[in-house]
Amino acid sequence: MPFTLTVLGTASPHPQPGHPCSGYLLRGGGAEVWVDAGPGTFAELQRHTDPARLSAIWISHLHADHSADLLSAVYGLAYGGLTPPAPIPVHAPGDCAQRLAGFFGRPDAGFLSGILDFRTLYDGHIARYGDLLLTSRAVAHDVEAYGLRAECEGRVLAYSGDSGPCAVLGQLAADADLFLCEVDIDAHRGGAQVHLTPEDAGETARAAAASRLLVTHVGPTLTRESATKRAAAAFGGHTATARGGETITV
Repeated sequence: MPFTLTVLGTASPHPQPGHPCSGYLLRGGGAEVWVDAGPGTFAELQRHTDPARLSAIWISHLHADHSADLLSAVYGLAYGGLTPPAPIPVHAPGDCAQRLAGFFGRPDAGFLSGILDFRTLYDGHIARYGDLLLTSRAVAHDVEAYGLRAECEGRVLAYSGDSGPCAVLGQLAADADLFLCEVDIDAHRGGAQVHLTPEDAGETARAAAASRLLVTHVGPTLTRESATKRAAAAFGGHTATARGGETITV
């Protein structure tokens, strides 16, 4: 199985017709991992795999545009005939299980133990599924948030999650074959920097010596075309736009 990234959605900050929010499917080394569960991505996931076959789910942070379709997954896995043979590990910030439990009016997420196995992320967290190695690093955002470095058979995919400029992004993307990076804002307006401009993404990719840059999570003050063009100018290397439904070999 080649190491691939399938784009399930990239919209920010809300889904649009035919355009789900952030979500991706990583496949390689005998593993399949759903990365971020933005609204609309659970339906798209089913175009590419049976959710019951997932090796794991990985959630960068708990903003709704990256996590809300976990609720859809619960309904599908628990009540929709997609029951997995064993609980699927969910790597996410610590409040994830409690938030899902709250939707059902339950005191805790124990009632989901037959389908989901919640595992708390932290800076430096490592998980392995088959020959796919996942390393999580805390990044700069306005809530607890993580970026991801996925390695499989000598190939590296880095994912920014949602992040402002920070040194960790460069570490995640160092010598990556593919750097999947959010480009949510047109410019920094002062205050805490919790998202990236196209120039931030391109400069991070260049400094990290990444081979390719894939622009995603483009915010409403930008177009995907302009964001990608600006990021490419700052990077000076191969730059493309992440588009829903496409599968890219890492």
